[in-house]
Amino acid sequence: MTVKIVTDSLGDIPSGVAEELGITVIPINVIFGTINYRDGVDLTTEQFYDKLAASKTFPTTIVPPLGRFADTYDRVAEESKEIAVITSSHKLSASHETAVLAKERMKRQCRVEVIDSLSVVMAQGLIVIAAAKAAQSGAKMDKVLDIARQNIPRADVRMAFDTLEYLRRGGRIGKAKAFLGTVLKVTPILGLKDGEVYPFDREHSRARAIDYLYDFAAGFSRIEEIAVEDATTPDEADELCERIGADFPKAPIYRSKVGPVIGAHVGPRVLSVAVLGDK
Repeated sequence: MTVKIVTDSLGDIPSGVAEELGITVIPINVIFGTINYRDGVDLTTEQFYDKLAASKTFPTTIVPPLGRFADTYDRVAEESKEIAVITSSHKLSASHETAVLAKERMKRQCRVEVIDSLSVVMAQGLIVIAAAKAAQSGAKMDKVLDIARQNIPRADVRMAFDTLEYLRRGGRIGKAKAFLGTVLKVTPILGLKDGEVYPFDREHSRARAIDYLYDFAAGFSRIEEIAVEDATTPDEADELCERIGADFPKAPIYRSKVGPVIGAHVGPRVLSVAVLGDK
């Protein structure tokens, strides 16, 4: 019986890809005022960014209760006796802790293993996709888990922002707080290091920041898969895909959207490149 893959919505895996690979995505919650939305279920990405632009209320995010994870496990367990759960970084979300605790709430008998991807956005997504492809090809549980763990250090991401205000308000700014208070107008380049937000550089224009993202991808000696994400600037993302694709014509490039949960912390003009490969 095929190993089933479960993840949370912070991985921004395109819905068509998740469906094709049999990946079950548990939505994290976004709260506007007193209204609680499930990421990608009650609130689409487009609706979220429209609300973000129009609302005076700053959105917050919260991991759903244990019961939602446990119910998901039980539902998936109807199809398989082995479930690999790959979560977003425990340093950025309580999803991992909740995923672990939810195993005790299950009603069905099933082997459930939880792995911390130490990532978010499509860096997490690429790890999940690699595991799901292995499972679909018939890999056993331990092999699927090994593939996920081996790919954690091979997945990397860089994100260009217009402002750090959303990260600051949301309390997820990590070491990027070193960029706060700068006098000059800059576009910070952030990524992940040891599972938390880390400042890698800053550029003095949007165009130079996009060049940085291209150079980041081009700096890999071998790329298995790439993901380019935007929030509200699809033309920039499409152009970046073309530039990267010209250098790595054999590497699949996923086009994804930075979803509502991550969007609540990064704002509407984030552009991101995630790579699964070797430097």
